[in-house]
Amino acid sequence: MDKLTLAASQDTRHQSPGSVILAGSALGVVFGDIGTSPLYTLKTVLWLSGNNPTPSVILGLLSLIIWSMILVTSVKYAAFAMRIDNNGEGGIMALMSLLVSKGKGSRWVIFSALLGAALIYGDGAITPAISVLSALEGLNIVLPEAQPFILPATVIILISLFAIQPFGTAKIGKVFGPIMALWFLSIAGLGILGITQNPEVLLAVNPYYAIDFLFSNGFASFVVLGGVFLCVTGAEALYADMGHFGKKPIWIAWFVLVFPSLLLNYAGQSALILSGADITQNIFFRLCPSAMQIPLVILATIATIIASQAIITGAFSMTRLTIQLGWLPRLRIKQTAADNYGQIYIGTINWLLMVVTVGLALFFKSSDNLAAAYGIAVSLTMLMTSYLLYIAMRRIWHWNFICSVSIAAIFLMLDTSFLLANTIKVIDGGYIPLLLAAFICTVMFVWNRGVKATVQAISEKGMSIDEFFVKIREKGIPRVPGTAVFLTRTRNEAPPVMRWHVARNRALQNKVLALTIDTLNVPVVDPEQRLVVTELRSDYWRIIALYGFMERPHIPELVKYLESTNGQFGPDDVTYYVGHETIVGRDNECGMAAWQRNSFSFMMRNCTHVINYYQLPNDQVVEISRRVAI
Repeated sequence: MDKLTLAASQDTRHQSPGSVILAGSALGVVFGDIGTSPLYTLKTVLWLSGNNPTPSVILGLLSLIIWSMILVTSVKYAAFAMRIDNNGEGGIMALMSLLVSKGKGSRWVIFSALLGAALIYGDGAITPAISVLSALEGLNIVLPEAQPFILPATVIILISLFAIQPFGTAKIGKVFGPIMALWFLSIAGLGILGITQNPEVLLAVNPYYAIDFLFSNGFASFVVLGGVFLCVTGAEALYADMGHFGKKPIWIAWFVLVFPSLLLNYAGQSALILSGADITQNIFFRLCPSAMQIPLVILATIATIIASQAIITGAFSMTRLTIQLGWLPRLRIKQTAADNYGQIYIGTINWLLMVVTVGLALFFKSSDNLAAAYGIAVSLTMLMTSYLLYIAMRRIWHWNFICSVSIAAIFLMLDTSFLLANTIKVIDGGYIPLLLAAFICTVMFVWNRGVKATVQAISEKGMSIDEFFVKIREKGIPRVPGTAVFLTRTRNEAPPVMRWHVARNRALQNKVLALTIDTLNVPVVDPEQRLVVTELRSDYWRIIALYGFMERPHIPELVKYLESTNGQFGPDDVTYYVGHETIVGRDNECGMAAWQRNSFSFMMRNCTHVINYYQLPNDQVVEISRRVAI
């Protein structure tokens, strides 16, 4: 069965060179977003608090940041979410597929996961723009005359980043980990330097200061939470990228290096403010001695580029997963590294993301303005994840109601607080990621509904296998040499494309295989359990090929394996038959709404053809067109 071990079985996560090495690799992929948040988080929080903070306010703000990272990132995601995996895979979509297979109430589970996934795209477009802008704005301190060039330089860097995606990032990706390790060590060192100027800042570890600030500053406390949330915007990546590196390496990287470095840097920035430093400019770069500020700007820019690369790669991976689960149209997926299943490129997503990201940078012009739009989509995603975690506590861990509700209530209270604080950003630009997420969510639901309606319409005129062969015998349809493989979604009836083939060509091959590709709610299917082969007649086989949502089907490989075990199907003597549906409206009013049908039809015409998606040989394929009313 080794011949059927496809790309997923080559995933580098199974090669386990050691937890520490994997932890180093994770630095460049998992922690890029949250690791560059010190560039803009405290600056935004200070602006929201009034830019004239007293010592008690500074300690309160720092305490909020510290305990947000502890409760959201360390407890919710590292301690809880990462313990609920779908055969090693994490993330909101993998969690959805796991929960759907475990019980009832799947409609709300699916809605929550799809909304959360769509929202990740929304804020994912902002992350590269705000990160690169924040890094380059450090030049204002060293070279004030560089101000007019910051936005053009940001646009050039972003366009270049998206332009190199088709060539793959496997080679340069190997240096991401060491560079991010240098980044975290640098910001930790700068933080320690700042703390030495006012060690009193360490008192902020006491949650009393956070609570006191929240209940002593009225509406300002509520507004500030929207800025504090920026320190945890990359927390979802710990869970989403778990399948690439495993739990232990991510835990090691977070608790040993990333978390301490972030705490030290935020504390150092706060200590500098307590010492009376000028806060009109980015306090992060004020931590650095003058002689080292330009190298720090360069390092920060490289770190933000790496963080942006991680966002783009994550968008590609989520898109592939969503396609495999049947919630997005098929898109052309290019494998950019033969030895790494995670190294892929999806052109449609890449260029759309580039247009939105560059457009956001040009529209908002500065990281301060972008911060006003940043966070609301991620906070809503985190709320959806908390709801799914509650379901998982009940269905997966089988915890009692009181225990599950008590823990979930803490997470939901935190997420709801952040979400409500971020709603203030809607008017100032937060509507942009929400609109983008609404569009993507609509595409998902329309596509899924259209596919189901198409399958139902085709099945309405079904014919049993026995009835089909009786008819071709009665009509004297000749059986010609060769093997025909009919791709079909139907399992218990004669494939529609086979019926149309016989009706038009008045012939049928001696050997017939009805092949159905089925994607399961698991990441990878054991190769030994890949195929379910049923011989219904001496000349007719029903084959169901099972794949995980992290695998890409390769039909010619399936046929080669069948030939090696059965000996009756010569791969060179096979003709593949696929149907091409033209979507039309029903005569009655029971079909899909016109706008949904037209949207689905447009996606059908423009998605990657099944021939390319299943990697069929072009010279062995026959395509049969059919009109389907939905």
